[in-house]
Amino acid sequence: MKLDLIIPTNLNEIPLKSYQKFIEVCNNSTDEEFISHKMVELFCGIELKEVIKIKQNDLNRLVNHFTELFKQKPIFEPRFKINDKEFGFIPNLEKITTGEYIDLDKYITDLSTLNNALAVMYRPITKQVFKTYEIEEYQGSATYSEVMEFCPLGIALASQVFFYNLGNELLKAIPHYLSKEIMKMNTHSKHNLEKDGDGIIQSINSLREMLQNLMNVQSWDYINHLPTLLTKSKKQK
Repeated sequence: MKLDLIIPTNLNEIPLKSYQKFIEVCNNSTDEEFISHKMVELFCGIELKEVIKIKQNDLNRLVNHFTELFKQKPIFEPRFKINDKEFGFIPNLEKITTGEYIDLDKYITDLSTLNNALAVMYRPITKQVFKTYEIEEYQGSATYSEVMEFCPLGIALASQVFFYNLGNELLKAIPHYLSKEIMKMNTHSKHNLEKDGDGIIQSINSLREMLQNLMNVQSWDYINHLPTLLTKSKKQK
């Protein structure tokens, strides 16, 4: 029996939800044959009972295909569409609210909650003037967390890498910022220097701790999330 498959050719043809389910399978099973079957089921959008009808050679080719696919470097996109609704990345991170930052810090380091983080970073575009745009006011991640399960995977993963790089740059900038603030206080009295200096150092340490949490999102090789069967089948090719 001929089986028609829709095989993704890039990461953005895979919804985040499918990848989250696949990683859950990998975390809960060591059966590499089962994992490879679930991979085809989730990424090609067919039922598991149909996967087992695929010839082993063809299955190996599919596994090899996804091995190469996940070597692609995801590209950050400030705008994308889910169905007919266009979402835009927070236009000005310097104006991020406390609520947005708290939720982003809470969700972005865990792949299983990445859709919640995306619901903070991306919201519907409400106004556009040339290349600039405004997005919907933040009402909490729950507003679009389910929608973001269908975010193109490449965009979702690239958003994590973006914040990893941003956190890295901020961590590098902290010592320079602290030195500048202390130099400014040298013009104040010794009492103010001690009092204000302690406050600044405490604030900097707090910021550093939050950024270190963000740095848990590492610029990993996405292929590491795939089962060892992928490597084995590649050798058999």
